[in-house]
Amino acid sequence: MIWEVGMMGRPNTALVISESEKRELQSIVRSRSMPHSLVRRAKIVLLSASGEPNRAVAKQCGVSAPIVSLWRSRYQRDGLAGLHGELRPGRPRKYSDDKVAGLLRTVLQSKPEVATHWTIRSAAARTGISKSTVGRYFALFGVQPHRSKSFKLSGSVLR
Repeated sequence: MIWEVGMMGRPNTALVISESEKRELQSIVRSRSMPHSLVRRAKIVLLSASGEPNRAVAKQCGVSAPIVSLWRSRYQRDGLAGLHGELRPGRPRKYSDDKVAGLLRTVLQSKPEVATHWTIRSAAARTGISKSTVGRYFALFGVQPHRSKSFKLSGSVLR
């Protein structure tokens, strides 16, 4: 990089991207369904590849210069996969995908022996998953076993 008068800080190495990567990044930037954070990271990489200094990129993207430097270096190290971030710390999941699928299969494809529909408590007792976790999975997957999909004729009407 050629130093100009007034430039301070560490020099930036040129960020070189291929045409296919450039098209992919532009696709991400134009996307309305991608997470905003991913769109911003792709925009940071595109602007950096066009030769913009970190501070100018930071100003255009509404972030700090160290954030621009972070995503530039992650892109140089890992490519497009580096823009998706890393796994977050936290407690590991207690129930496997198979256990959750078993819960959903039980609730959606069968009826309890002594009731008309599954409740959170009855599903929890049947599958061995805690009540609060069953409630979270019901909300997450939009499962509402108390609602029927078809019309039910009342028993008093049939008499």
